[in-house]
Amino acid sequence: MEDKGTQVLARAAALLRAIGGGESAGMSTTAIARAAALPRPTAHRLLTALSAEGLVDRDSATGLWSLGPELYLLGAGAAQRYDITDQSRDVIERLARETGESAFLSARRGDETVCMLSREGSFPLRSHVLHEGIRFPLGVASAGLAILSHLPDRDIDDYFARSDLEPRWTTSHSEAAIRERIAATRTTGYAVNPGLLVEGSWGMGAAVFDRNGRPAWALSLTGVETRFRADRRADMGVLLLELAHELTLRLRR
Repeated sequence: MEDKGTQVLARAAALLRAIGGGESAGMSTTAIARAAALPRPTAHRLLTALSAEGLVDRDSATGLWSLGPELYLLGAGAAQRYDITDQSRDVIERLARETGESAFLSARRGDETVCMLSREGSFPLRSHVLHEGIRFPLGVASAGLAILSHLPDRDIDDYFARSDLEPRWTTSHSEAAIRERIAATRTTGYAVNPGLLVEGSWGMGAAVFDRNGRPAWALSLTGVETRFRADRRADMGVLLLELAHELTLRLRR
């Protein structure tokens, strides 16, 4: 059983992740509490304490919360070790340019992925499921599916033992359904999300590996269903795998 201090830290971390994955304009206390699965009074009390430390900031006019200046300073230090956006920028730009779809870089953070970098493609109709900062559980969205699929079988079993995605993400994200998509991803090398989050919005992803051969990041593309015909998916899949491999080699140097 968690002690009180550990519980407070876990709740504070959940609030910060909720804000980081929300809209850039900020989030209301109610929305943050809901995203963090906390009672509103508890969320408000912790947000006030985090604000006093500069970890969150509240707009006096709108009452919306956003990440605070102290997190920027802490993040600047952590970026030297964890941020690969500079090494990935040309890869993401090439993906968007050559496919016309929106391209993304996502990073694994525990049992989630967080979108770190995005570029819009030239095709005028776009999917708006992803944006920088948004988080999804592993197995949800193509980036998280690509990463999950390339984990060792034991790690996948452990993940499902502690995660139940179906209540929030519907039966399309039951363990059995995700395992079927894992098998398909392992066959082709790339993951496909056939409009499971938003109807008509498709995605594809390929894993990028760290120095230890673990899937730590993913490249992905999103767009409208009509742009993801079978023949075009095959071409985009080859490009995703090529650029994911190129980025993996770059990060190992």
